[in-house]
Amino acid sequence: MTPKKLLLLPGDGIGPEVMAEVKRVVAWFEKAGRAKFEIEEDLVGGAAYDAHGEAISDAAMHKAKAADAVIFGAVGGSKWDKVPYAQRPEAGLLRLRKDLGLFANLRPAICYPALTEASSLKREVVEGLDIMIVRELTGGVYFGEPKEIVTLESGEMRAVDTQVYSEHEIERIARVAFDLARVRGKRVASADKRNVMKTGVLWNAVVSRVHASTYKDVELTHILADNCAMQLVRWPKQFDVIVTDNLFGDILSDQAAMATGSLGMLPSASLGGKDANGRRAALYEPVHGSAPDIAGKGIANPIATIASFGMALRYSFDMGAEADLLDAAIAGALAKGLRTADIMQDGMTKVSTAGMGEGICAELERLSQL
Repeated sequence: MTPKKLLLLPGDGIGPEVMAEVKRVVAWFEKAGRAKFEIEEDLVGGAAYDAHGEAISDAAMHKAKAADAVIFGAVGGSKWDKVPYAQRPEAGLLRLRKDLGLFANLRPAICYPALTEASSLKREVVEGLDIMIVRELTGGVYFGEPKEIVTLESGEMRAVDTQVYSEHEIERIARVAFDLARVRGKRVASADKRNVMKTGVLWNAVVSRVHASTYKDVELTHILADNCAMQLVRWPKQFDVIVTDNLFGDILSDQAAMATGSLGMLPSASLGGKDANGRRAALYEPVHGSAPDIAGKGIANPIATIASFGMALRYSFDMGAEADLLDAAIAGALAKGLRTADIMQDGMTKVSTAGMGEGICAELERLSQL
């Protein structure tokens, strides 16, 4: 059994706590003889800044490039609020995305049956929810130049962020979305702001062209991003795959998260293009942040990070059966009433971060014996 190379970057805040539960799940798969992993660990974010004066070291980046998959925790916190902009904790994640060429961010929003009452939306709105948001990750306003704050001759300050997209960036993310839709519900909604933004006009045209040339078997609809936000609250189950740019994808995926009950439930995958050997760089991370207010209390929800590892099994290691088993174990633990504080409901059993990890591993063991 060829070992799979994993780099773990726990980061800051609750990152190390939720990563510890990923290690527990990895250990279960190894003990069960289902996989073998070669694991390395390094610093990122504020922890890396404290150690090296930068948000991620060159040595850690070298490990990331050599790994089959990177599992990322979370970065940031008020401790580093006055750190120079280029060295801020979030810069470590942005460098990983840029240097690894991680242009496709996959954010599923799934409402587990046991959590339909935990959502802030009505039960009938979220019951059975299973959508995928595909966010372009290396272009757009987060990376466009110029990006600056300048002082004008009048003494007034002016800030500039530049939204830039090229055809090839839009085409490659559109293909990811259409390919995913082909193995799901064969429906793609492309969200842009073509009514006021030139990048939206180009986005719409390129997505339409890719669809017409290769993916006519998939239904394509175009939707304005603000209307998409409204529809995600009104009736999210109308969507299957949503593809959108970097900024709108950041906002819409967090909005979709709340339909599932908590940000602590949402995993994500960030994928690069395939090389000549079919290998692709990949980073997997929970959607939630570092939550420094609860760090060290043992109450963080580890499900998003554990499910992110599940996405690694599926997309980096071609271990679909194991990914399905892990998904079923998460659902099983929730069905048995296990709840961390963020998803606690009346009549359920409140558990710690470690308690949820233990419960999921217990379900893995039970399900593997069936």
